[in-house]
Amino acid sequence: MHIELKHSYILGNINRSSDEEHFWLNDYVNKQNCRIWSEANPQVYVETPLHPEKLTVWCALWAGGIIGPYFFKNDEGHNVTVNGDRYRAMITNFFIPELNNHNVQELWFQQDGATCHTARATINLLKDTFGDRLISRFGPVNWPPRSCDLTPLDYFLWGYVKPLVYADTPQTLDHLEDNIRCVIADIRPQMLEKVIENWTSRLDYIRASRGSHMPEIIFKM
Repeated sequence: MHIELKHSYILGNINRSSDEEHFWLNDYVNKQNCRIWSEANPQVYVETPLHPEKLTVWCALWAGGIIGPYFFKNDEGHNVTVNGDRYRAMITNFFIPELNNHNVQELWFQQDGATCHTARATINLLKDTFGDRLISRFGPVNWPPRSCDLTPLDYFLWGYVKPLVYADTPQTLDHLEDNIRCVIADIRPQMLEKVIENWTSRLDYIRASRGSHMPEIIFKM
């Protein structure tokens, strides 16, 4: 059993992005978004379930808080794969109303290059909402691929959430969902402010070094 997490975030002047993460009850970790810096190939092999149960979750992060989690489910309450229609429905029916409740001004929205995020209808919806303050493939501001080192959800949020979600070894999807909600709700704005401060320092380093790799020390929160 695993959870697939789709997320977005708000940073800097207030910015947001989208991505995927998988959590397995048997402690398997999907390597899609993992980056390993090593001089030698670790040669790691991992067995995975053939048909795992999962939850697909979306969150948004900014210096003032987290919007979500949002669980992608059908009318019967079962997990569904994220496609363009479901992603746009989430943006329209969940994210934008929640964003309005936070009264956040001058938001920059950031998302990755997943097909459901970058379909023409999706990009048009996001442009209608954020104008030129959209960082995305096919958007006004292009977001470079494989830039997880500049993505707070990749370098902070899910890594922080994982051990806390699994601390009591959830055995059902309902239990797992409850844990996700509780752990995310307990994250304080003071912690998120430090995350964004770290993000801006990463950008400063990238600009000063003309895009070179960041040293290991910068990955420490």
